[in-house]
Amino acid sequence: MSGALPSAASLYRRVWRVIPPGEWAAFSDDIEAILALRRERNAVILAHNYQTPEIFHCVADIVGDSLALARKAMTVEAQVIVLAGVHFMAETAKLLNPDKTVLIPDLGAGCSLADSITVQDVRLMRQRYPGVPIVTYVNTSAEVKAESDICCTSGNAKGVVESLGVPRVIMLPDEYLAHNIAAQTDVEIIAWKGHCEVHERFTPADIRELRENHPG
Repeated sequence: MSGALPSAASLYRRVWRVIPPGEWAAFSDDIEAILALRRERNAVILAHNYQTPEIFHCVADIVGDSLALARKAMTVEAQVIVLAGVHFMAETAKLLNPDKTVLIPDLGAGCSLADSITVQDVRLMRQRYPGVPIVTYVNTSAEVKAESDICCTSGNAKGVVESLGVPRVIMLPDEYLAHNIAAQTDVEIIAWKGHCEVHERFTPADIRELRENHPG
């Protein structure tokens, strides 16, 4: 990273609508130190969409959902990748960049959906449904992915399921994704009861209200 670091004033202009001046003082010194260290270490900071404003707008070089960050991780030239997100995202970045250093600021940063399934759970499902392929959503740990037959994203899940050419599959771990795909295909879907605590905050009524307020 070359060039002058942004000033505290210019950084605050990015977040003044959501961070009051009295609170900004608690962030500004840390942000300046992070940006200086990023340049010193030739690092790039990838931040998930759920990050707080001071990280999302003032620290991150690249922002996006988990899939977007995984794709961007493959394109960066920096030798150090800092993943401001949850554990499985950092694992994915490392899988895609085995020769680079991948850091996660909080080793305890977890995801309720990824945490809903373990390697032991996957093995038990295989025992219960022998011969049935396991399709696993990418928002899972590397260990769970390794025990699966194939991985999918929310965008390609239907195509992945149907590409296997079998009458039924196991879908892990997102129950809602599994039910959505079951409604779109003739393949029988055996679902795991995993959920994202953020997604569960939204209801059909919320979606209807948004559509009414923002038609088209």
